[in-house]
Amino acid sequence: MRVGVLDIGSNTGHLLVVDAHGGAAPLPAYSFKQPLRLAEHLGETGDVSQTGIDALTAFTAEALRVAEDKGCEDILGFATSAVRDAGNSDGVLEHVQERTGVMIDVLSGEDEARLTFLAVRRWFGWSAGRLAVFDIGGGSLEIAGGADEAPDAAWSVPLGAARLARTYFPEGRADEETVRDLRRLIRAEIARDAGHLLRSGRPDRAAATSKTFRSLGRICGAASSADGPLVPRVLPLAELREWIPKLVAMDPKELASLPGVSQSRAHQIVPGALVAEGCMDIFDLTELEICPWALREGVILERLDQLSVLH
Repeated sequence: MRVGVLDIGSNTGHLLVVDAHGGAAPLPAYSFKQPLRLAEHLGETGDVSQTGIDALTAFTAEALRVAEDKGCEDILGFATSAVRDAGNSDGVLEHVQERTGVMIDVLSGEDEARLTFLAVRRWFGWSAGRLAVFDIGGGSLEIAGGADEAPDAAWSVPLGAARLARTYFPEGRADEETVRDLRRLIRAEIARDAGHLLRSGRPDRAAATSKTFRSLGRICGAASSADGPLVPRVLPLAELREWIPKLVAMDPKELASLPGVSQSRAHQIVPGALVAEGCMDIFDLTELEICPWALREGVILERLDQLSVLH
């Protein structure tokens, strides 16, 4: 079956059209995305602004047209941190459904971590053993771990790269004291619930997903996306530590010139790097393997599992 997966993230709206059936890897057929930056369209009250609502509605309507043109039988729509945390979340999604007919579900932070873990487990397989998974989104950081397809522990922390950039880097750069304060806050947030993962013992394999981790991997020497998803990619802690002072010293234009960094996300690289470093430090990991599958694939895989049970 051909399915459209509509992912409303804190940074980007992304429709991924995939050919999927049980027992096979979801095969991407078409991708349509736009920078929505919903995390930056939250007003002082925590509500999504009218500008953000209009942008989301317009994108959803266009994504629906694309999905229909590409022959999708079904659309799986979900929203993550920016919509989840908004005070007017229900109203925003009702507005989108009234205007477009598309129903978008809000994933809890735990579900986001759980579904991402499922995708990474299926990618690496059972030979990965006990697996730890980290995903830095625009609004939140998801952490999960376990030895099975369902993680033993899965939780979300409000440490998304866009959220931190908006708060600590409003001008695109921050002074040393602000960076030090942010570093301390990140580590305290991660460490607060680290026992959920550490209690089960050291993971046999640690993996990372998301655009932020992929960009950091490229900066630290990982292969380009043009080389294909099967090329192994890692983010080593030693190289990341060497890069962080250089990244802090760069202006947004210099950051945007780095490999794997887009202009629209350049301001998120430094906070993202601090979160990635914090994850590896707190969980005593020397490197993270970059997994090409993430939340979208997890949503598809769970739907296929559900359909196979029904049939």
